[in-house]
Amino acid sequence: MNLKTTKSLVELYFKKAETINKKPFLKWLSPKNSKELSWGEVSERILRVSNKIKNLINEGDRCLLLSENRPEWLIADLAIMNSGGISVPIFTTYSADDYEYIIKDCKPSLIIVSNNQQFKKIKNFINNINIISFEKLESKSFIIDHLYKEGDKEKINYNLERKMPACIIYTSGTSGNPKGVILSHGGILSNCEGALDLLNPLIKKKNPIFLTWLPLSHSYEHTVQFIQILIEAKIFYAESLDKLIANMNDSRPTIMTAVPRFYQNLYIKINMNLKKQSFLKKIIINQTLNLGKKKLQNEKLNIKEKILNFICEKLVRKKIKNQFGGNLQAFISGGGALDKKIGEFLNSLGLPTLQGYGLTEASPVVSCNSPHLIKVETVGEPFKTNQVKIAEDGEILVKGENVMLGYWNKENETKEVIKNGWLYTGDIGEIDKNGYLKITDRKKDIIVNLGGENISPSKIENILCLNDNIKQSFVYGDKKNYLVAILVVEKKINKEEINKNITIINKKLNIVEKIKKFIVIDEEFTIDNRMLTPTLKLKRKEIIKNYKQQLENLY
Repeated sequence: MNLKTTKSLVELYFKKAETINKKPFLKWLSPKNSKELSWGEVSERILRVSNKIKNLINEGDRCLLLSENRPEWLIADLAIMNSGGISVPIFTTYSADDYEYIIKDCKPSLIIVSNNQQFKKIKNFINNINIISFEKLESKSFIIDHLYKEGDKEKINYNLERKMPACIIYTSGTSGNPKGVILSHGGILSNCEGALDLLNPLIKKKNPIFLTWLPLSHSYEHTVQFIQILIEAKIFYAESLDKLIANMNDSRPTIMTAVPRFYQNLYIKINMNLKKQSFLKKIIINQTLNLGKKKLQNEKLNIKEKILNFICEKLVRKKIKNQFGGNLQAFISGGGALDKKIGEFLNSLGLPTLQGYGLTEASPVVSCNSPHLIKVETVGEPFKTNQVKIAEDGEILVKGENVMLGYWNKENETKEVIKNGWLYTGDIGEIDKNGYLKITDRKKDIIVNLGGENISPSKIENILCLNDNIKQSFVYGDKKNYLVAILVVEKKINKEEINKNITIINKKLNIVEKIKKFIVIDEEFTIDNRMLTPTLKLKRKEIIKNYKQQLENLY
């Protein structure tokens, strides 16, 4: 299939589906709905849902999609696009304020929601908007199961063009409110083309099977679903994060995409298990790690080491791989920085882990390590479908069809980050002798946690300082599981009162924004102590330098 001449994500799907009609495609690993759907069944459902949507919206209208990962998600997403609408996926973990803001900002003509649990989160912010639901709601809605069985099938929409918006994905902005990133059909198709070069060596070995658990509202996983379509993969949707390892045994994935938090948890679990082994087994495991690290660094093994490595392959790596279904060709890490130590550990144990780099504004992948050359300290080689260069100040710039069309309703913010076609990423980096990109710092004040979520610290700091008892605040948590804060408070307040205040403030924040722990300091941030700029902005690096150890002690 020639991706360069493919005009839309809808065309990509239906051209693939027509040749593999009966092949198994989607399965949700949930006890309440574990029916397996073929490509043909999915196509039929997309066209029937499209027919209803087309009668409810006008071309270019926004359609909000709020759901957990499940087969209906992909069906709804493609049905929106096939109907000429723009898909607006949103997280199930947003705060009430975020839902209200996004609904007011994008003004959807249609809401697609999975169930009552999700509907309750947005019902106060919608009025006279048509609703399609995956399950029966307390309010009037068109239930998707009924749509599968009634009415006509809509035609496949071949009028869509690469430059047209496919979706608007909201991401945290430094100004506080989420920003809607408009991604085009061509932008995501360009990302798919870049990913194909990377995945070709892997999919030649075994039929591709994916286990999906990262929210489909995340730009990374949203694009991954079209890569899965491109390579004709079978997709399993995980039941829950708690059941992920069990789900891997059920689905036996060949490729799995995840964020650093998953790999950190994996590292901890494997290490805990290794510590329980006998003295002799520990020696073999240590040899496995040492030899694996040598291979990773392209060091030649002598005859004795080759024999020992062969034994390690059979006794250790094969057993570990079997714990994850036995078919794994690669883990692909994105959505945040993967710790080098964890990358080395997993690769050395026979779990190939390829770190990539991207941002929502780039559809989202910019680069990724190759299976043939894994350099864990880098984020790999830039995709051939985009250009990457380093500005004079070290900032990473990206150019290509994958660059967003702009921020929804934010012309000035768009002009700030796209100049002469180049996307200014806000990340600092360098390119090594192999052409691999390495991230060395972050220019923008955005926290990327281990789950890959972008979090605006200034938004949370502003909310904290709205409290009468909190004079100043600083939020910390880059590459961490949760957020912590430094607080400067009124002297009269005690610890118990601060705890009560934080509990009240946390109720206004979404799950990833909540402050789990904090420290109280006596000294205020000032211009004189170099912790404030002349314009009274926090000097984040200076504050971290002064309080690094105290902050790290909170984890």
